[in-house]
Amino acid sequence: MQIILLKKLNMPSVFEYAIIRVVPKVEREEFVNVGVILYCGPLQYLKTKIEVNQARIAAFCKEIELPEVLEYIQAFERICSGGKESGPIGKLPIAERFRWLTATRSTIVQTSKVHPGITDNPQEVLERLFQQHVL
Repeated sequence: MQIILLKKLNMPSVFEYAIIRVVPKVEREEFVNVGVILYCGPLQYLKTKIEVNQARIAAFCKEIELPEVLEYIQAFERICSGGKESGPIGKLPIAERFRWLTATRSTIVQTSKVHPGITDNPQEVLERLFQQHVL
């Protein structure tokens, strides 16, 4: 009932987001931002927007296996969308999927710390964050 009321009244809702990064050499801690993942529980919103600049990544590390990295990045999109193609994690409720995707890890694809905000239009916020942090 609360979700329906928030949508009808266009009331602001709390959202959380993280930046998706490619870290070619984890030990050097250098990274390239490639996307944003945004979650808004009250509006049942979980989406990601991604753009991979392969030349920028290659500038950090020429020996990186880009097809493999792209597969890992595309997994973010599949898990956010949910469904059969997204594997067991994609079948979890969206809050759990967001927490799993943004959990701290020491791999070539990582996320920043999670940051909060308030919005009545999570899609607009996703676009703005993508422009600010990725492009």
